[in-house]
Amino acid sequence: MSLPTDEIVTRLRELQRLIRDAVVRARGAGDLASVSRVSSADTIYGIDAAIEPVLEGYLEHWGRTLPMVVIAEGLEPETGRVFPAGSDPAAAVVRMIFDPVDGTRGLMYDKRPAWSLAGVAPNKGEATRLSDIVVAVMTELPTSKMGRADVLWAVKGGGAHGARETIADGGHGGAPDVTPLPIRPSGAAGIDHGFAMISNFFPGTKVLSSELMEHLVANLVGPADVTKATVFEDQYISTGGQFYELIVGHDRFNADLRSLFYRIQQQPPGLCVHPYDACTALIAAEAGVPITDALGNPLDAPLDVTTGMSWAGYANAALRASVEPLLTAFLRERLKMEPQMNADERRSMRGSEGVW
Repeated sequence: MSLPTDEIVTRLRELQRLIRDAVVRARGAGDLASVSRVSSADTIYGIDAAIEPVLEGYLEHWGRTLPMVVIAEGLEPETGRVFPAGSDPAAAVVRMIFDPVDGTRGLMYDKRPAWSLAGVAPNKGEATRLSDIVVAVMTELPTSKMGRADVLWAVKGGGAHGARETIADGGHGGAPDVTPLPIRPSGAAGIDHGFAMISNFFPGTKVLSSELMEHLVANLVGPADVTKATVFEDQYISTGGQFYELIVGHDRFNADLRSLFYRIQQQPPGLCVHPYDACTALIAAEAGVPITDALGNPLDAPLDVTTGMSWAGYANAALRASVEPLLTAFLRERLKMEPQMNADERRSMRGSEGVW
């Protein structure tokens, strides 16, 4: 069955606009930084709880015309929730993976925008994977001082697209003004005098991530000269936000390797990227931004909210060619725990080189 991809894009943009409005309204109505509950994947804050009724109500209505299984925190995260309620999951046309608010920590303190992320794939049951996603949409969730927010989307094979929308009427509806957003990843062949970073958000993997970043800079730029700033770093605590910075040309190289770092350091699985965080990688791919796993293989995982992932993203193929060999050699040298890897990680290491 051919999916109504254009309609799916329109619907997801509308839903994420409603989520954006709900966040804007909720900002003045309560403590968005309060802990609502703790799930198997992450902590759920007040800002997340504020948008759950919006998400569920919209999906229930939409599911009457496009039966779906939706995977998201709070919606039976282990199995996904079927819409419309009570219908047969096997009869669903699509599987959707959703992260309503990616970048909660920055947004709830009004420091930096978060993103609402969604990816849609034909329903293959529990065998559906990230690589099956054919439509992806991501919408910026603004801080209080912002009057505009960006939206990016892609249909597989159709390129990446973007728009900048006004935030109408304080989050109380109204049609936004929309202008095109250029999609221009950086064409630079090196990281010098540009932004590049290894995610280093929380204690536990900071030493290893910093060692890797110093290794990359030393080999790509030269010995550190502390009197000059030759490579810049932007620790954006949002996978969607990191993808965005690569897609629109702000960043040269970004990677989040926490899942692999935990294993290298013989730590238990910790807070890291999950498939719902990476569900808009299709937009990057359609923009010409290579996104791989930590070791240079295609980025892929089951469509769930718990599988730990590591990824690396490059603004263009030339950058990938210069950075990736150094990155993967560093990681392979330190990776001593292959027998403990799960089936997906072993499959990734055996896979052919390439990008999704």
